[in-house]
Amino acid sequence: MVNKGFPKFGMSQAGAFVAALKNYNLPDFILVLVAKECKSDLLERGRIDDRLQSMNDEALELLHKVFVGCEEDKAGKYAQYRFYAYVSSMYHKCEVLVNETIPGKTGKNHKIPVAVKNNGMYIAVAQNKATGHPVNKKDAVKFYDIVDDIKSGDHGTMLTDAIFGSSVGFKGDALVELENLSKSRDDDPENKLDFKTANFENNIYSVTKC
Repeated sequence: MVNKGFPKFGMSQAGAFVAALKNYNLPDFILVLVAKECKSDLLERGRIDDRLQSMNDEALELLHKVFVGCEEDKAGKYAQYRFYAYVSSMYHKCEVLVNETIPGKTGKNHKIPVAVKNNGMYIAVAQNKATGHPVNKKDAVKFYDIVDDIKSGDHGTMLTDAIFGSSVGFKGDALVELENLSKSRDDDPENKLDFKTANFENNIYSVTKC
């Protein structure tokens, strides 16, 4: 028998989700992204519990899966949401932009999963590997080259941090390569960039400076 009864959750279930989620650092842009995905209303301002209560059951369930349950999905979307929130937590009072296109010195436009702006200038860029095999040397070189191109261009003058996150780990040669490339920049203070890796294990991110 198919149960067609809606709403999906009773008030107690939705209330339990809100009670759990309000203790998490949920950036505004994450709430906006989830509300859009789940076709949910969202209070523009107010206390976090009031804003959460304005969201529909689907949005609350998704937020709970991502941040409380730390669940995974085949597409890796849950992991990306967690990574966005993690990067946001590192840069208080800065603007966090998702899927930002930034031109490099070569004239190529790079689509960056997460970019951080302070006073209108890019200060950090980040990407995360959510599914598949661990990050390899080729992945590390590609990330470095993209960041280097942005840093050398007109939009990268204030760029100081580059974060490569992974929910599937890093191969040893990838970490060594990124560390070597990062060290090669130390001679030029104006060209300095801090490369960091962020590994998601046991439901938390741990960051290592390259």
